[in-house]
Amino acid sequence: MNAPEKIPSATLSDGVVDWLTNGTRDERFIDNIFAQMCVRLQEAGIPLKRSTLHVRIQHPQWLGARFMWSDGMREAEISRIDFDVQGRSEYIGSPANEMQDGATEVRENLERDPALGRKHALYDEMRQMGLTDYVAWPLYHTLGKRHLVTFATDRPGGFDDAHVIALKKVLPVLALVSEIRIKNRLARTLLETYVGAHAGELILAGATRRGTGTTVRAAIMICDLRDFTKISDNWPRDDVIDLLNDYFDAMSEPIARHGGEILKFIGDGLLAIFPLSRPDACESLLHAVTEAREAMAALNARNSGTGRAPLNYGIGVHVGDVMYGNIGSSSRLDFTVIGPAVNMASRLEALTKQVGRPVLLSRDFAELVQPKFELARVGKYEVRGFSDPIELFAFEG
Repeated sequence: MNAPEKIPSATLSDGVVDWLTNGTRDERFIDNIFAQMCVRLQEAGIPLKRSTLHVRIQHPQWLGARFMWSDGMREAEISRIDFDVQGRSEYIGSPANEMQDGATEVRENLERDPALGRKHALYDEMRQMGLTDYVAWPLYHTLGKRHLVTFATDRPGGFDDAHVIALKKVLPVLALVSEIRIKNRLARTLLETYVGAHAGELILAGATRRGTGTTVRAAIMICDLRDFTKISDNWPRDDVIDLLNDYFDAMSEPIARHGGEILKFIGDGLLAIFPLSRPDACESLLHAVTEAREAMAALNARNSGTGRAPLNYGIGVHVGDVMYGNIGSSSRLDFTVIGPAVNMASRLEALTKQVGRPVLLSRDFAELVQPKFELARVGKYEVRGFSDPIELFAFEG
């Protein structure tokens, strides 16, 4: 590499360090901060052409995320990294692999003969982009957690010593700033995963006091898997877990896709609501039921190849006012819905066994979707906990 240019290192990144420390307090997202940081490093005189930030996250579907910036971009490009990546060629032998194995720096002169350098497709791609130098460092968060940041240039001769010193000065502050944002995103992700997106937003906004809540008019859907006790008694544990996950995927994904919110999984059942603040909430619920029925049919077809019996289910649907908020003990709260409307949906789900129809709707709900959907009148039935018989309708999808 070329000898250092006569530029005092303090003048190259001190302004960026000060901005990261004092100028990013109102910026919520790390990808925006990262892109702005790269542009500011360029403006400070560092010949930056490409940069990436790789972070590991706690998420049910993703191992981590990569933020990529290149010259001319005002926003970073975000890619999710799945759990299986560590067994693939894109990871094996990569800088991320070296960092996870304990390296404290990966530096590659991209101008030299490729036969003399590291062997990985990433380096070949960067050479094709005209880049001349690449450096990667671990980004240390608390409790020994290591992430990764990389910088590359197309400057002839690559980064000089002053550039490298300046980039290294940024790392400790970038680590602090990124950790705060990643933890904030992690908190949001975990809440969305365990209590749902809307409830998560309310909790983050401060709705954490026991007994607080609001009245919501909603369509309520309760679903339960049939014969689960017999399945769990006779099947191996891991098979039971796989079965439940497949079943919940088949039921849950259509609910989320059509604007419903799953509030909880209860053993082999789930509780979901479709708030009537959306004019099409009831129609959306039935569209979700139709797609869930199709997904369950496909799941049963796959399972039949392994000799498993088909899975059956019951769904009860009602509409009404529910109390939506914090319920529980002084030290353990649940964000859920309660009220007679929830009880009614639960009773209708139980009646699907007696009536022999997998989806039962109350008359109150049916009146909101007829004549858009074809429903079959089942008759009036006594419902435990309610004084008058309830007229029921079946939905065949």
